[in-house]
Amino acid sequence: MKLRIVFAVTMSLLLGACSVARLPESINAAIVNNPDLDTVEAGLPTYLLTLDGMVENYPRNVGLLQTSSTLYGSYATLFVEEPVRRKAMVEKSYQRASAAYCIVKKSDCDLKSLRFDAFDIHVSAIKKPAEIKALYMLGSSWVSVIQENSDDWNAIADLAKVQFIMEHVAAYDATYDNGQALLYLGVLNTLIPPSLGGKPEVARAYFEQAVAVSDGKNLLISVFFARHYARLVFDQELHDHLLQTVIDADPEVPGLWLQNVYAQKLAHQLLADSVDYF
Repeated sequence: MKLRIVFAVTMSLLLGACSVARLPESINAAIVNNPDLDTVEAGLPTYLLTLDGMVENYPRNVGLLQTSSTLYGSYATLFVEEPVRRKAMVEKSYQRASAAYCIVKKSDCDLKSLRFDAFDIHVSAIKKPAEIKALYMLGSSWVSVIQENSDDWNAIADLAKVQFIMEHVAAYDATYDNGQALLYLGVLNTLIPPSLGGKPEVARAYFEQAVAVSDGKNLLISVFFARHYARLVFDQELHDHLLQTVIDADPEVPGLWLQNVYAQKLAHQLLADSVDYF
């Protein structure tokens, strides 16, 4: 009972402070610009519960759905170690992004069920900024689902669709979301090992382009470059150089501060493990 009262009060305060339309943007900005990982880890579940309640009341609010998708995906990636729980959160992130996409793009919105030829035509026709955003958010949450189900060939079979989405977004704007569409393309091209037809050099090109378009300010790109590419091809010199560059960088970048602090934490861990790995 006490929890329900606290939750109701929290909802009331949030709704009194700003409109439903502005709330998702305000929550997201407060989180991504907070460099204290411990504070965010402790406080983010309250936001997630608040957003769950608001999505229940406003199920067709695209901003709420997209913010909820982003924060569930971020929380799962940054803080959840237990595989079953992380997989459930990633799936919820995908479902929210999918619901938002179906509101923005009313026809043929279930992209997972489309045959690839129809999928190609549908995605290629997307040009409007709101549709690009919805498509990108759907694609980014889909990447996480695939990663969490990498032992499931049904999930791996979706790689081509997700890659096509990110290629379309990157062609629309290579700098989109601080180069993250290119980052996803780099990661996707490392999920299949060279022995099974993977193309790690294609991944490297995407990672290098992502670093360039973000002007090196999105530190997570270099960390993933090291973890997904340098480790795959056993290039310790590149691996250690990338990680040291991240550690030496200034993480305070508007919209990237929290992510950059996390990237530096991960860089320290990977660098400490470098000798044993290689």
